[in-house]
Amino acid sequence: YLIKVRANLSIVEMSASQVVPEYDVKFITTDSLEAQGIGNVQDESSTSSSSNDAKGSSWISAVFLIINAALGAGLLNFPHAFDQAGGIAVALSVQAVLLLFVVGALLVLAYCARQHDCATYQEVVLRVCGPRFWSCCSLAVALYCYGTCITFLVIVGDFSDRIFASLYGPSYCIHWFMHRDFIIVTTSIVLILPMCFSRKIDFLKYPSMFGVLAALYLVLLVVVQYFVGDSKSPGTRSSPNTLEDVLTAVPVVCFGYQCHVSSVPIYSCLEDRRLSTFAKAVLSATLLTALLYTVAGVFGYLTFGQGVASDILELYDARQPLVLVGILAMALKIITTYPILIFCGRTAVDDLYGQFRSLDEDAKRKRELFRRIAIVSIWFCTTVVLACLVPNISIVIRMIGSLAAAFIFVFPGLCLLFVSVKLDSYYYFAKTKWKLATAVLCVALGMFVFGQVLTMSVMDAASGHERAADVQLCTVPKLARLYSYF
Repeated sequence: YLIKVRANLSIVEMSASQVVPEYDVKFITTDSLEAQGIGNVQDESSTSSSSNDAKGSSWISAVFLIINAALGAGLLNFPHAFDQAGGIAVALSVQAVLLLFVVGALLVLAYCARQHDCATYQEVVLRVCGPRFWSCCSLAVALYCYGTCITFLVIVGDFSDRIFASLYGPSYCIHWFMHRDFIIVTTSIVLILPMCFSRKIDFLKYPSMFGVLAALYLVLLVVVQYFVGDSKSPGTRSSPNTLEDVLTAVPVVCFGYQCHVSSVPIYSCLEDRRLSTFAKAVLSATLLTALLYTVAGVFGYLTFGQGVASDILELYDARQPLVLVGILAMALKIITTYPILIFCGRTAVDDLYGQFRSLDEDAKRKRELFRRIAIVSIWFCTTVVLACLVPNISIVIRMIGSLAAAFIFVFPGLCLLFVSVKLDSYYYFAKTKWKLATAVLCVALGMFVFGQVLTMSVMDAASGHERAADVQLCTVPKLARLYSYF
């Protein structure tokens, strides 16, 4: 007991004198630590009453915010992931195991954010793990947002192919103005680019709420098409051929449930910041999200079997009004989400640049407009070009899914490791040893998934193996298309 008290007092004294001028102008004082309940200075009930003084969002609002952050493009690829994993039973088993880590990581991040009064994911890593891990985290956030932007633009091309193939016919691509590359470039410049240069993205909070409804509609569409559609399934798989088949489902699940970067801001805005309250929101949101992903994956896979595409909406007939509405709704969700991703990625890149150049706050403010325009312009142009070159979303999702594993396993595991060591540096308590073992397991598992899946994705992309998931909606040969353009 004395060891624990001394450890807690040393943490309070150390944190009271800690100053991080490069990243935050706030000083951490002993009073602020006591208000947060660090070192058992206050009990949880008194912390709750003090936090309730500041109005915030309810836990029900947090549920929908977490669902909105998790649901997205992963819905389109889940049925294909079920096929790659070796069938429904294997895919659901992989999902169930990963959900344990997903929920645990969210609670660890909330605990660390509460202890250090953090408002962002990167700030949690900075305060708990230090500047070096913060740099790695910021780089991972930038790369993840960059890859997701490419995925969204590829989906725009998939949607245009599906609509034109249904309404015009399989020879639509002979016309340059119906080609997916032209649609991607035009849609990006006209609809997406004007929203990307804004310094703030508050104006997108209402359109982004539409995203949850679009995702719900997509799930209902998949279920309805299973019962009323006329597609003939070529059969489903009952088991994986190799262990690598099982691993292919991991990045898709990680990509689908990655809401951890958004979870810290969501937690910081809660009116009641008790961990029990946030745990209630996390469990509710995870169960609802898992239900939607499972329904979409199971019914989508049963509908098309081993013939399922990487983007399931490519397989439906857009001449049906229900399908056309679903495609347009998901397209609107993507158009309004891309600027949010570029905002997060731009901020991460700008922070890394400021750290690399050792810029103070005044120097950052002086050329902020120039850096914002430069980063957005380069980001936008390169994502559009790569989206025109990538054949399907499966390749990109697997690559950025490996990064999502870092947000779910690696960084939360490191946070748990550092926090456990600080609270009990002598490893006196048995629970400390269990926490350390869990933290090491999470970090090791995350690094394995990241390295293995990323390597497999690069090798498959280089060999052209992922093109098997393509749906050839245009029947005109490429040479004939090129001849028609001129």
